[in-house]
Amino acid sequence: MSLRADVTATFTADGAESFHVDAEIEVERGESLVILGPSGSGKTLFLETIAGFHSHDGPVTLDGERVSDTPPEKRDFGFVFQDYALFPHMTVRENVDFGSRYHDDTRDGGELLAELGVDDLTDRYPPTLSGGEQQRVALARALAVRPEVMLLDEPLAALDVPTRQSLRDDLADVLADATAVYVTHNRTTARALADRIAVMNDGQVVQSGTPEEIFHRPNSPMVARFTGSNVIDLDDAPSIRSALDVSGDDVVALRPEAVEFGSEGDVRATVERVVREDASHRVTFAVDDVDIDAFAEDAPAVGDEVWLTLSDDGVHVCRPTATSAP
Repeated sequence: MSLRADVTATFTADGAESFHVDAEIEVERGESLVILGPSGSGKTLFLETIAGFHSHDGPVTLDGERVSDTPPEKRDFGFVFQDYALFPHMTVRENVDFGSRYHDDTRDGGELLAELGVDDLTDRYPPTLSGGEQQRVALARALAVRPEVMLLDEPLAALDVPTRQSLRDDLADVLADATAVYVTHNRTTARALADRIAVMNDGQVVQSGTPEEIFHRPNSPMVARFTGSNVIDLDDAPSIRSALDVSGDDVVALRPEAVEFGSEGDVRATVERVVREDASHRVTFAVDDVDIDAFAEDAPAVGDEVWLTLSDDGVHVCRPTATSAP
């Protein structure tokens, strides 16, 4: 079952400026598309519009059949909300079985809860559950209607790190063969779950492609910066320009994992900052008039003078005017 959405919509909140979404995506059967972007980029509005929660121009089609005028509950979509949106006055089982009111062919709620490891919660009410438990129940409710497409709006955003990691593993299993659109601002989640990624900014899809393409061949400084690359204007870093043998007024994206340091290398640098991140350190080096981040298990000391080696595999030219059609 393929999904295609080409929607244009303008949203105005009370007392706020209007926000315009003009975006297009296409998802093939069995594919997980992650919409990745900063807060306020329009990701959730776009997903909700696809689901039928907002009026819009442009078609939403499922296997070529237009569903733009079909109410949300009839679109064969399963929607998982960021804030779970469980009915507080219903038990867990009643929440999971709620879709049977609108769908004839539904899955057994008890079996779904068991698959997700929360079958012991059947008679509990949502306010008594932890965030991770509520999210698993919300996932079971979405799956219960046998949706053609799963739509997920940052379901891991409000969870603590261990719970987020555990549920991300569960989602990877659930979405392995599903047709899904998953919204997130988290790079790690995007890489873990996506077959393809669409980067969204200011209401538009600004680049789409495989995770490898998005993270290693960004088409603009915005995409490079948001996906974690160092963005370097070579006019400010002549020693890096020389080391990379790049000419012109280019801006380059340099992956942190493509930078190594030692007693010899390509570029002289000074250690400016060292921050512990789980099992490694994020080290910031000063080179000419720019800062470069890299990862290291054994971190140098602030103030150390070192040499950086830059891997060509982690360097990509991304001019400020570059664009990419979705």
